Amino acid sequence: MKYEWLDGYLLSLPGAEKDYKPEWAWFRYMIRGKLFAAVCSPEAKYRTYGGHDLVNLKCEPSRAELLRAEYPEILQGFYCDKRTWIACLLDGELPGEVLRDLCAESHRLVLEKLPKYVQREILNTKEK
Repeated sequence: MKYEWLDGYLLSLPGAEKDYKPEWAWFRYMIRGKLFAAVCSPEAKYRTYGGHDLVNLKCEPSRAELLRAEYPEILQGFYCDKRTWIACLLDGELPGEVLRDLCAESHRLVLEKLPKYVQREILNTKEK
């Protein structure tokens, strides 16, 4: 995989946990059980996705559309809601900084959906 730093970076995000889903052959990255990233290598039968290492990330629908137009390595989410998830191919020319930003954005989007007290606990912040 081209982005050797990816696993460490995803795990460094506040509250991140990792597990492996053998039925899907996915490494899942979650916050309190809520998925924010999944790394997998779909089989060739999955056409566009097949034969590529990829990471699925949560993304705002309008931003996802713009990203797919700008980067050929960004596709609709693999086996996820294609409106709110993107799949970033890890064997293309996607700039590392772009991938890092997308990972952080996905984490933020999922964290923001958690209850405020959980967000504060994860981010170690005091109530405002």
